[in-house]
Amino acid sequence: MIVYSLLLVTFFICLLSLLVLWRATCLQLPEGWLILLLSISMQVFIYLYGTWVFVSVFAKYLFALCFIITWIVGAIRAKHGKVKRFERLSKWVSLFCLIIFGTLCVLYFTGTTGKPYGYARLALPFKTGKYLVLQGGKGLPTNLFHYKLRGAVYAMDIVKLNKWGNRSNSIFSKRPEDYEIFNDTVYSPCAGHVLKALDENKDNIPPIRKRGPGNTNQVLIDADSMYVFMAHFKYKSVFVKAGDVVSIGQPIGCAGNSGFSLEPHLHIQAHAKTDKTIPWYKEKPLLIEFDGRSYLLFEEIDAGGR
Repeated sequence: MIVYSLLLVTFFICLLSLLVLWRATCLQLPEGWLILLLSISMQVFIYLYGTWVFVSVFAKYLFALCFIITWIVGAIRAKHGKVKRFERLSKWVSLFCLIIFGTLCVLYFTGTTGKPYGYARLALPFKTGKYLVLQGGKGLPTNLFHYKLRGAVYAMDIVKLNKWGNRSNSIFSKRPEDYEIFNDTVYSPCAGHVLKALDENKDNIPPIRKRGPGNTNQVLIDADSMYVFMAHFKYKSVFVKAGDVVSIGQPIGCAGNSGFSLEPHLHIQAHAKTDKTIPWYKEKPLLIEFDGRSYLLFEEIDAGGR
């Protein structure tokens, strides 16, 4: 199960970073500076990339607290000579790992796509609650799944958080109704006219997604200078039809789990409109901004009570 595997990796790297930090506190500078930097880079990496949402997004703050406590306690014990010396980590192994984790931390913010072709300045398609970008970012490595799909390098998958900071009532549920975003109203993020609206496909039972992308309930909007595509709507929940004119903030459907989807979420991507002779998904992808701000992998979005 991919959810449990990712969660296991998160906690493994979390514990490993604490162990490396403890080792660093047993060494005197400059002898221990490299290991100290390695532990910090691992901590930043797991803070950014950790799949905390499968348990609670608040867990990353608990981990940060554990990191600080480990650092303080380790330094105090080392100062009083109460700690046995660890065998030294290979300098080159430490340096290699530092470069890997450090590079991934930098790429989290910069991505690999360079300067985007343009921006899709949209309104947030939700009205109330807290949401999280389950997949998103500027290409590799934060948007790996979308990177290879129809050039959707800036596409986003969004889930909703409950009061415990989880996107579901459990770590993983096979009931779509257990996911906070399921049946949540989706509002049009732009003004335009509807090119396509489908809702005839039944919702998947997580994590089965054999129905594939060809059976996705979706809404495609022509917003004058761009195309905005949203997918995985709930079965029989789309409120608009092809040809309709929609305004910003107009309800267009309910979030679901149809098509190529492991669990309920809203998929959204935008493309420039430059050549009417080619399909919309082959146009240049646009970096999405909600209410003037772009979001990266695992960042939280506060819809407030609008």
